[in-house]
Amino acid sequence: MFGNNSISISVSDEDSDDLGRMRVRVRRKRKKPSHRFKNELARRVLRLLLKYWTLLIFLPAAGLLVFEASRIGRKPSLVVNSELGTVKKPSSEKKSEGNLNRLDPTTRVVGGVRERCLKLLPPEELEHLDVPVGEESTSPVNKVLYISENDTLSLVGNTALSQHRTEATRFNLFTGNQTLDQRDKSFKASETPMVHCGFYSDNGGFKISNEDKEYMQTCRAVVSTCAFGGGDDLYQPIGMSEASFRKVCYVAFWDEITLSAQESVENRIGENGFIGKWRVVVVRELPFADQRLNGKIPKMLGHRLFPRAKYSIWVDSKSQFRRDPLGVLEALLWRSNSVLAISEHGARSSVYDEAKAVVKKNKATPEEVEVQLTQYRRDGFPEDKRFNGKKALAEASVIVREHSPLTNLFMCLWFNEVVHFTSRDQLSFPYVLWRLKVLKNINMFPVCTRKDLVNSMGHIRKAKPLIH
Repeated sequence: MFGNNSISISVSDEDSDDLGRMRVRVRRKRKKPSHRFKNELARRVLRLLLKYWTLLIFLPAAGLLVFEASRIGRKPSLVVNSELGTVKKPSSEKKSEGNLNRLDPTTRVVGGVRERCLKLLPPEELEHLDVPVGEESTSPVNKVLYISENDTLSLVGNTALSQHRTEATRFNLFTGNQTLDQRDKSFKASETPMVHCGFYSDNGGFKISNEDKEYMQTCRAVVSTCAFGGGDDLYQPIGMSEASFRKVCYVAFWDEITLSAQESVENRIGENGFIGKWRVVVVRELPFADQRLNGKIPKMLGHRLFPRAKYSIWVDSKSQFRRDPLGVLEALLWRSNSVLAISEHGARSSVYDEAKAVVKKNKATPEEVEVQLTQYRRDGFPEDKRFNGKKALAEASVIVREHSPLTNLFMCLWFNEVVHFTSRDQLSFPYVLWRLKVLKNINMFPVCTRKDLVNSMGHIRKAKPLIH
């Protein structure tokens, strides 16, 4: 009935049993050895990754950090800001770029209250400040006479402080040869003292053009700085009022080395003699081979360079002056009835401690420092760390002063000490103050006040020595 389409299936007795279940023997394939090795290697790599994953992240980060550090350490190229007349480096690579043009005040905590270190008058009052004139002086010194080669005085006395100074004297036609007797007498204040004070001879050097001299004679108040040997750039003053900009001179002294270095980077003096706010005075025929000593001339003898100036503010070339100059005079001199303001030394108080630091830092030889200390001990200079209740040691990178006969005498005596001995003026400042005795109304302001006055930039490069 079904025809021939039926399919016959043969069933063997071996394929089933009475229990009704078929037994099937499965034959497993053997894994090849290479597959097993690969799986084991993958598991080991995975375990290592899980164990040392932090190290794998740290190594690339450390490599990137080293790379960036090497880029920063490379010498940057100079870029000239023609508007300000300053030489700048790329901001990411300049050592002290973060300090430039900062106007934020420096503060300190006094009696649990935070206050500003330099308390200037409000801006509206600064605009009405002026340089006072015609004030009567009660100083014991009325006029200082300066010894020159034209004087007919009989100059006698011991011509050297020691055999060491005779062999390495820095006396020349600029300073005149001050004897030990003259040095001792110069500290005795009188109404008209006669002292050496540089500019001894017309042939002594420190030559300034007539045009610059005429300009300098117009200054009644001046902010000055100098860069000799090409060691520093010129930083434009900031923070002054319009009144101060009109009434105060800003004068920077350069030598020919600095002039050449700045011109090489296109930082040139304009036809009017200015770079930005600074009148740049180029000095020729500097009198000393030691550039540090040349720098003491505008620093200490400003009263001789600016004969009609009543007040001056000296700022080291490594700093940017950032305050209103008339406001600074009011805050540091007029308000406290002082004739000289200078910052305290931040690290030490004793001349003898400072002498050790000078030798240790190789800023002077042990022999010349010992000559100076020997003379000071012989003169009876004490080891006191305080003078008239104030710290004896000054930092001297900022000097604010009235050009009175008494302060002029003090600066002449100070200059003569750095000529006689080392050019480290911190060593001689307290000695001259101690010997002169009559100069008492000095404002030794704290370090934080100095930090408020200037932005410290540090020396850019090593100054080149002058080769005669």
